[in-house]
Amino acid sequence: MLRAPLPLTRMRWRRRFRSLVALLLMAGLATAAWVWLPAPVATVPLVHVIDGDSLTVRQADAAMTIRLTGFDAVEYRQDCERADGSRWTCGHDARTALEKLAGRGPLHCELAAKDAYHRTLAECRTHPFPDGVDLGAEMVRAGWAIATSDTYMVEEAEAQAQRRGIWQGSFVQPADWRAAHARSPAALITPRPDQ
Repeated sequence: MLRAPLPLTRMRWRRRFRSLVALLLMAGLATAAWVWLPAPVATVPLVHVIDGDSLTVRQADAAMTIRLTGFDAVEYRQDCERADGSRWTCGHDARTALEKLAGRGPLHCELAAKDAYHRTLAECRTHPFPDGVDLGAEMVRAGWAIATSDTYMVEEAEAQAQRRGIWQGSFVQPADWRAAHARSPAALITPRPDQ
């Protein structure tokens, strides 16, 4: 039994449909590859730790300010209250903790976008992944910061349970403290010596 040849228009539609399916499959594979590929990691020398979640590094002979992501550390000028009611400079201690963790550098950072203050958002480690210390995880685990994403929720729960760092008493959430002590982005930029 022989089949009659398909009309020309029907054959064209089948070819178009196959092409569309192939195109969608290729687009899906490209998207999956893009999502699953690791972010590029930059090895950058540490210049200065600003506070518990910000630091300055050198990249391509220029200073770059990095804001570590996934957590929010108490601000440098912020103080906290211990369980006995005494006040202490928890912001200074948070900066000191990040200085100890980062050491002398270099750091290995996954650089992302910039924030409203023109800081580069990044996740940084003391050595390339999977080695080294994840600075964000350790700052939260030590109790100097709160988790702002699911990434460090386990570390925050551990710090809270062990009453480490800011969890040993009461404190104002860093975002609330910043809102109460707001400064414009321009006020945070250090003027150049020639200005």
